[in-house]
Amino acid sequence: MAPGAALLRGRALVLEADILAALESVVEAAPFRHMTTPGGFLMSAAMTSCGTAGWVTDRTGYRYDRCDPETGKPWPAMPESFRRLAREAAADAGYAGFATDSCLINRYLPGARLSLHQDKNERDFTQPIVSVSLGLPATFQFGGAKRADPVARYPMRHGDIAVWGGPSRLFHHGVLAIKDGEHTKLGRQRINLTFRAAL
Repeated sequence: MAPGAALLRGRALVLEADILAALESVVEAAPFRHMTTPGGFLMSAAMTSCGTAGWVTDRTGYRYDRCDPETGKPWPAMPESFRRLAREAAADAGYAGFATDSCLINRYLPGARLSLHQDKNERDFTQPIVSVSLGLPATFQFGGAKRADPVARYPMRHGDIAVWGGPSRLFHHGVLAIKDGEHTKLGRQRINLTFRAAL
């Protein structure tokens, strides 16, 4: 996709059964919720997290928190299948030794989208981002270091993984509005797992 960025088609399918079972367990412990941006807007994608820290947003800002703000309890532990997939996908893209401590899980229903943004709340930008697509297809937007840079579009299907780091670590990216449809395993939704080294 760009220097330091790779698209791994179907890479998650080898662990599909384990990933979907683990996802169900995480969501049962920490249900999806629509968070509010610092500007007061409700995000169209519903979110939850697992791992040592979860990404949260509210009127006070964007940040990582070790506890689920809705329960005050630690986020669910990251399933081993999640860790393995993130580690192996990162290595496939040239980032050996990636050790994720946070997985942000986004649920997109038809019509939901994610505007162009940078992942910059993490402490160590030498570590890559690993983004796993599940369920309904999506159009992934991948731009550049500046918001006004040209943006390429990539179709993302169930099992595809995007990895970016190095010179593209802070590139802008987003997701166009999800089109309606029915996925055989996940129904009328897209699930995205975004693995990061946050703390």
